Amino acid sequence: MQLTLTYSPIACSLVPYILLTEAGAAFDLLPVNLARRENLNPEYLRVNPKGKVPALIIDGVPLTENVAIQMWIARQYPQAQLLPADPLEYVRAISVMAWCAAGIHPKLTQQQRPERYCDLPGTADNVCALGSHSLFELFDLAEAMLAGREWFFETFSCADVYFYWCFRRGSLFKPDVSGFSNCMAHLQRMERRPSVQKLLAYEKQVQADFASAA
Repeated sequence: MQLTLTYSPIACSLVPYILLTEAGAAFDLLPVNLARRENLNPEYLRVNPKGKVPALIIDGVPLTENVAIQMWIARQYPQAQLLPADPLEYVRAISVMAWCAAGIHPKLTQQQRPERYCDLPGTADNVCALGSHSLFELFDLAEAMLAGREWFFETFSCADVYFYWCFRRGSLFKPDVSGFSNCMAHLQRMERRPSVQKLLAYEKQVQADFASAA
């Protein structure tokens, strides 16, 4: 099986990178420079007409949307136990992943791209502030979910990886997240995993490559 993951630093494409690494899968990488809008190039739009990362190309067939990609990885590599075996816990994990995708992720975009929410002059700061407030409400929920736990479920799962990206990405906007002690501890546990350390090293490499090509 030939796998190629489209990837951009900082973006949520780090989620399948970590999971493929956790699964021991062999995969190639196609770096996409979002700052240079390479995601809108005709060549990339043939891979993913949505113009987004990630896309996982499986034997030439692109699979898009992070939740679907995560579920495919978990089913393709069951030995990695990336989703709970119990049916109820399985769908609860999918629920957390869907919450990350549909609940938290848009609040991150609201801060990164406020003009997509309101393009009236002088509104960007207010749009960002409202997004930050909503994001903190969501992190409050995660804080309660992680109370007294290492992971969202009994063992490490896809849900942990997606939330790791959400919390890490949110913290890069420089809000004071120190009050979210459970979320912070979860992030630190994630960053001790070899798969995440490999991701962070690769992220730095791609960022350097993009900078040198600018």
